[in-house]
Amino acid sequence: MADVKTQSMTMIEAIRDALDVTMSQNSDVLVFGEDVGYFGGVFRCTAGLQEKHGLHRCFDTPISEGGIVGIAIGMAANGLRPVAEIQFADYIYPAYDQIASEAARLRYRSNGDFVAPLTIRTPVGGGIYGGQTHSQSPEALFTHIAGLKTVIPSNPYDAKGMLIEAIEDNDPVLFLEPKRLYNGPFYGDPHAPAKSWKGHPLGEVPSGHYSVPMGKARKIAEGDDVTILTYGTMVWVAEATAAQLGLSADILDLRALLPLDLDAITESVKKTGRCVVMHEATRTSGFGAELAAQVQEHCFYHLEAPIERVTGWDTPYPHAQEWAYFPGPKRVANALRKIMDAA
Repeated sequence: MADVKTQSMTMIEAIRDALDVTMSQNSDVLVFGEDVGYFGGVFRCTAGLQEKHGLHRCFDTPISEGGIVGIAIGMAANGLRPVAEIQFADYIYPAYDQIASEAARLRYRSNGDFVAPLTIRTPVGGGIYGGQTHSQSPEALFTHIAGLKTVIPSNPYDAKGMLIEAIEDNDPVLFLEPKRLYNGPFYGDPHAPAKSWKGHPLGEVPSGHYSVPMGKARKIAEGDDVTILTYGTMVWVAEATAAQLGLSADILDLRALLPLDLDAITESVKKTGRCVVMHEATRTSGFGAELAAQVQEHCFYHLEAPIERVTGWDTPYPHAQEWAYFPGPKRVANALRKIMDAA
């Protein structure tokens, strides 16, 4: 078997490569959204795709999120594989009814006569001083929708493989892209002196086609002291903080929120007896609450301490105080110390 060639890429480049690969292999794949065509997207994820694949395969749309998703649903129901971009997750709410009431229910309401092989890409989270209207993490709102898959990569390798998997899936997939990781992982305030908060901007990504199975968590660290459940940007915060504290932590990058890899979660928590849940989104009704409930339900008799949550605050994402809002290494370290000190 020949060695697979790899290339160092940022997450932006990996996403662009995934789109290029699928568009090259399948003429039914189309990419569209606000400014994704000639301009190449506000974050340049689609740069060059219109030039290579043509105006009818990669094109701009009006500023109408409901219209973007509605058109994509019609395309998907008629055999195409649309990839619709919502410029920021903060703008996705006008399309919520189309996603929840139409895309997610199409297979069920038609008794399998129609499917919706639709992928919705959108950047999430803070870290770029985008303020309250460009920094939200609304993933929990979509994990409540039966029939919709919700995934979020934390590195370039997963970004490409998971996006290819999403495009080839016959059900609708919400593909959330942590904008803080687009050009490399950063763990905290970029003005702070802690060098260990800054990660490697590139990842080794195989060339050509490959996919990452949906619903399979990735264990990024093996340990016996505590289990950390997280995803997206917070994967890097978890890894850096556990290393700084010298903890032997089982760190799970969930990758997919739905379908959730419950087997990997329960196996880890039963081994360590302690669990910390982390996400950037607001705390109340955040996805961490679902994770805590699942751990409580399936691992209660193995727990040696109460489950800890480290999240964003229940406020709009502040512009001037972004790094007070972001659940960085200091807040994560406090939670890890607390759970390790518990009897």
